[in-house]
Amino acid sequence: MRTTPMKAFITTALALLAATAQAHVSLEQPEAAAGSGYRATFRIGHGCEGAATKVVVITLPAGLRGAKPMPKAGWTLTTTRRPLKTPYESHGKPVTDELAEVRWTANTPADFLQDEWFDEFVLRASLPAEPGTLWFPVRQLCTQGEWNWAELPSAETPKPRAPAVKLTVTPAKPAPHAH
Repeated sequence: MRTTPMKAFITTALALLAATAQAHVSLEQPEAAAGSGYRATFRIGHGCEGAATKVVVITLPAGLRGAKPMPKAGWTLTTTRRPLKTPYESHGKPVTDELAEVRWTANTPADFLQDEWFDEFVLRASLPAEPGTLWFPVRQLCTQGEWNWAELPSAETPKPRAPAVKLTVTPAKPAPHAH
């Protein structure tokens, strides 16, 4: 059997689509520079085995400064804060707590995110100064069932069934040399 360039292209395209379909909850930009301002756009790719999504809860990792969620038409936005271990100052004012959790709840069944649709839930924050990996557990509550996207990869399970959302914080780029 001979493989034509068109067959190879179609096979590659289908493999990429399958990989994307398995992402479930993902970030539009999965990488950002340390110390930068970051717009986290979480994409919810499906419901719960055919059921519509009615609540999305994102738990923020420690160290995101000034995090603020974006309201969404048809959804009620609530937040939970936690105390900081080390307070800091911002714009001349002490900051003693940080955003810990963001919850979007659909106002009516007409606002539910249907299983065959996708949507985005957004927040912004300043990233830590040090590079590394940040994990965002995401709970997706549906009309029937739920997904708890909170599993971290391990040696035993390198590709978890319900992975937490991963953001890779890269080293900051050096400032350009001014003349």
